[in-house]
Amino acid sequence: MNRMLIAANTDAEGGKTLLEYIQSGGGIGYVIIALSLFAVGLIVAQLVRVRMERMAPRDFVLGLDARLRKGDVRGAIEFCSQPDNESFLSRVFRSALTRCARSPFGFLELKGALEESGQMEVSRLQRSNDTIGVVASIAPMLGLLGTVVGMVGAFDTLSAAEGVAKPDRLAGSISTALMTTVMGLLVAIPCTAAYAYLRGRIDTLASKVAEVTEELAQHLDQNAARKPRPGTPPAQAPQRGEPR
Repeated sequence: MNRMLIAANTDAEGGKTLLEYIQSGGGIGYVIIALSLFAVGLIVAQLVRVRMERMAPRDFVLGLDARLRKGDVRGAIEFCSQPDNESFLSRVFRSALTRCARSPFGFLELKGALEESGQMEVSRLQRSNDTIGVVASIAPMLGLLGTVVGMVGAFDTLSAAEGVAKPDRLAGSISTALMTTVMGLLVAIPCTAAYAYLRGRIDTLASKVAEVTEELAQHLDQNAARKPRPGTPPAQAPQRGEPR
């Protein structure tokens, strides 16, 4: 038992540290490390951005609801334009309401304007998410490049050696080849998982925001229905004795 513990301690002391493993990856390994830090920043930013309280804050929804119930379109646009109210939902309504206010068709095209604005905002989120997917694709290819470079170095060591190649030099080239592959996969696998998770989360939250948008838009439809059409005379009650 004591002999086994002594052997384990010897292996642990003789093993490489994390920094040594990174250094064994060479220049390509450092590029993969930089790419991983960039990916972590993107993922954290997306996790913060893709939340219901960021896409459709409750206080903003209540404030916009109060203005739309009154039919105050100008006030709703100004409310959406305030820097403190910047969100997914505010950008959707600001764009749609501004378009309808300038259109000769008025709010008859409100539904279409909201759908187009919503699709633009979803595409904006997906573009940021696509960058994570690009990192997930590039990382293993960089690892493969490091593998090829390392194997070329190993064969150069063999060809340049007179007689028998030195094992330490040969092992160094092979270590570079294998380590860059490992590093590339360690970056690609989490990035692929994060990309798939965030893509599904964006679709789910976009559907929830669309439900909120539809409820808010109904207030404008109801106000438009209450207003008489231009050129339509008000209805008069029939006088007594006149045929109905």
